[in-house]
Amino acid sequence: MKKLLIKTLGCKVNQCESEAIRNGLVESDRGFSAADDGMADVVIVNTCTVTRKAAMQSRQAVRQAIRANPDARIVVTGCHAQTAPAELAAIEGVDLIVGNRDKHLIPHQICSDPPGQAGADASAECADIADIGHFQSLPGIAHGGRTRPFLKIQDGCNAFCTYCIVPYARGRSRSLPMDQVLRQVEELGRLGYRETVLTGIHIGCYGHDLTPAIGLVDLLGRIQHAGTIDRVRVSSIEPVELTDAIIDLAASGEDTIGRLCPHFHIPLQSGDDGILKRMHRPYTRDYFKDLVQRISGRLPDAAIGVDTLIGFPGETDEAFENTYALIQSLPVAYLHVFPFSAREGTPAFSFKDQIPPQVVKGRCARMRRLGAKKRRSFYGRHVGKVVTVLVEETRDRITGRLKGFSDNYIPVCFDGPDSLINTFQPVEIQRLSSDGLLEGVVHP
Repeated sequence: MKKLLIKTLGCKVNQCESEAIRNGLVESDRGFSAADDGMADVVIVNTCTVTRKAAMQSRQAVRQAIRANPDARIVVTGCHAQTAPAELAAIEGVDLIVGNRDKHLIPHQICSDPPGQAGADASAECADIADIGHFQSLPGIAHGGRTRPFLKIQDGCNAFCTYCIVPYARGRSRSLPMDQVLRQVEELGRLGYRETVLTGIHIGCYGHDLTPAIGLVDLLGRIQHAGTIDRVRVSSIEPVELTDAIIDLAASGEDTIGRLCPHFHIPLQSGDDGILKRMHRPYTRDYFKDLVQRISGRLPDAAIGVDTLIGFPGETDEAFENTYALIQSLPVAYLHVFPFSAREGTPAFSFKDQIPPQVVKGRCARMRRLGAKKRRSFYGRHVGKVVTVLVEETRDRITGRLKGFSDNYIPVCFDGPDSLINTFQPVEIQRLSSDGLLEGVVHP
């Protein structure tokens, strides 16, 4: 058996795709077994390019893979491969570069193409993605190693925010047909999974490209009606696409099979209307504020996560304070804070009024401190409550206790036997430790 090692950088979509490629090679008669570490015969590096740092880390990961596996075939794919194939092809030791358009062909290419395609020839594998018009299904379902497997239902993005390189790396929005989504959800349920996370690049646009066109709410309703898996969670969803109908699905009773979890991760980016307009974001701060308050009013215990992009060109002190004050005023559970990274090929790359790095760093630090306060406050509100936890397959690395997440994305550690793994357990949250760890006990 040949050893296969996959190194993944970036988002949940990349993680999902890596798992599907791994399963497409390992769970077949292609003669591969998975390697978690150590020497491998084939190493695939699935890259990210969302920021300059992510692109640099992707190149570092490629070089590290070559040093650690000098005799392996090195395959580079993902968003950095799509947008900068020549730069990666120049790294000595790279055998094959495959862009996002042809990522689904990697198992076939590994098994059929001869090694030695390093250098300029490797970059020819990155076909133009701009005109791709249909969803490319990956060779396997992304399961294994996770209690809550990802299911990619959408790819690409039509928004073209002025700071974002992703549409150029992923192409236009395209959706996995509903019947195929339902079959994959059913398969995950048959394999014993209790929850899945639906993911995509612009998941709120799911189904708009299908014939006839449908919406994400239609898919979520069908999954709930099918009842083939216990819980469904969605990854990041844009504010204008998080409708009242979707919120209503999350408000279904906790015992509803196929219920949408009351957990929404919503990119805000900025709380200043002028910056939002310059970013090409299609909402205002008041729209976002009203949305979060509607969710909180309908689902008081919902986890609402927020993305912020700090230091966008033209972000004055006042504009930053508008963002800070908006987040501070809202019942947000946690924050993801990103510094602006100018990406060549996007409009914002050439915008004037770039913010000095030290200013961006200071603003990010303030926002992260606010996020930590919000998270601790959200967790603290649940001390003394009983939550239903899906017990994960691995125990807490430090304490050795069982761990899992509630439907509203609260992580809890507690004592119990291995027989509780992959089951739903009512856990009474007893305390929030000084380091932010929630501890509980299985409720009788």
